[in-house]
Amino acid sequence: QVRLVESGGGLVKPGDSLRLSCATSGRTFSDLYISWFRQAPGKERVFVAGTTELEGRTFADSVIGRFAISRDNGINTEYLQMNNLQPEDTGVYYCAARTYEIGEQGFPYWGQGTPVTVSA
Repeated sequence: QVRLVESGGGLVKPGDSLRLSCATSGRTFSDLYISWFRQAPGKERVFVAGTTELEGRTFADSVIGRFAISRDNGINTEYLQMNNLQPEDTGVYYCAARTYEIGEQGFPYWGQGTPVTVSA
């Protein structure tokens, strides 16, 4: 059973930085392709950044140049570094994982989310 646990969210001011963590367990870390999504209040969940099998790391246009992805294979954790945060980055951030195995649909594994609020 794959388990994802996000952490690192919080309340920050515009221009600040945060690093979100997605700790994984239950599957070989290198098998997992992890993406990050954000759900703002009253809005649908949207893609923020992630790693795909074909394209490697990809980012939503709104975060290019501000957000970065990294991972620590020793502790099975993926990170989303968010710099120069803006109020429009506010929302609950989820990490999700997939393996691209035959028959898999979308992202079968999701974390519980960590809230990020950017406000002056």
